[in-house]
Amino acid sequence: MVVGGGLATARFCAVLRRKKFTGRITVLSAENVPPYDRPPLSKAVLTGERDDSPLPFNAERLEVDLRLGTRALGLDPAARTVRTDSGDVRYDALVIATGATPVRLPGAGPQRTLRTLDDALALRKELLPGARVVIVGASWIGAEVATAAKAAGSDVTCLELGAQPLCGALGEKVGAATRPWWEGIDLRTSTAVKSVEADGVHLADGTVLAADVVVSGIGVRPAVEWLADSGIATDRGILTDTRCRTNVPGVVAIGDVAQRWTAHTGSHRLVEHWDEASTAATAAVASLLDWEQGPEHDPVPYFWSDQFGRKLQYVGVHAPGDELTVETADDGTLRRAIWSRDGALTAWLGVDLSKDLVKARTAVGGPVSALA
Repeated sequence: MVVGGGLATARFCAVLRRKKFTGRITVLSAENVPPYDRPPLSKAVLTGERDDSPLPFNAERLEVDLRLGTRALGLDPAARTVRTDSGDVRYDALVIATGATPVRLPGAGPQRTLRTLDDALALRKELLPGARVVIVGASWIGAEVATAAKAAGSDVTCLELGAQPLCGALGEKVGAATRPWWEGIDLRTSTAVKSVEADGVHLADGTVLAADVVVSGIGVRPAVEWLADSGIATDRGILTDTRCRTNVPGVVAIGDVAQRWTAHTGSHRLVEHWDEASTAATAAVASLLDWEQGPEHDPVPYFWSDQFGRKLQYVGVHAPGDELTVETADDGTLRRAIWSRDGALTAWLGVDLSKDLVKARTAVGGPVSALA
């Protein structure tokens, strides 16, 4: 049984059938549509180029019992039972792929998040010419929403707690090199939000910003609340090893909900990106088919973002204290960032440098000179 209906689930079902598994596969999904791809939601769907983003997932062909609109409420590993809002469902082996949920701002006022297809379609209707759009968080998702809102002709303000856009993910020096991209948007950094109320966004300094649309882009939390008292070990997400195994035999976790052990940092780490959800299925399937044997899954982390007409691609894991080199383009904005420690490459970020990505990905962990 798989709990969750996203990319990780779709990949898992496909891999399991490719491994000649002929048993029953049941998928419980809280959403009312089959698995779909999330990255286009903040890009092509939000801009109106597409109305959906389906994955190549055919439940009938894969012989999957897909139960849409079914929310998991609890888990009893001893009884091998998942409690749902439609009744208890038994399993022989379990895959937890419940993803993550957006963090919402305090206050009773209306606010949007962007996580589901319904979220994207609803927000798109509100990105109108002249609409006062306030985005909280100059994050990856905040930047992508700002890109779409600006293109729609909205009056866009972005509020960021840090000193620069993306500084939480990339640091102030790299974030500062992206700041010129926000031209035409009222970007307010070092700005704390207190709450969202009916009359607008209330800032910590007492200022109230009127808004027609408020979008929260301040992060997500792995969806683990339903696992309380289950015995599944969790921290921020579900703790797994490099084979996607939890502390409970016969239960694996993949995708955004999994906090996987990685040798890249020597710790359990959330890797909340498309590439992780797409590639973990092979190890998860192998673990369930043979709990004691199978391949490890610990790739070099990779993610990308499309914002302000640019493609950003990042590989590796950098840490505070890493040596940082920032290269700028002719216009003075970010072109490339390279992080290293004791001469070894820890992470690489390129802007419109897709041709250099493969070399950077294979170079992580080796000498920085390998990038030459």
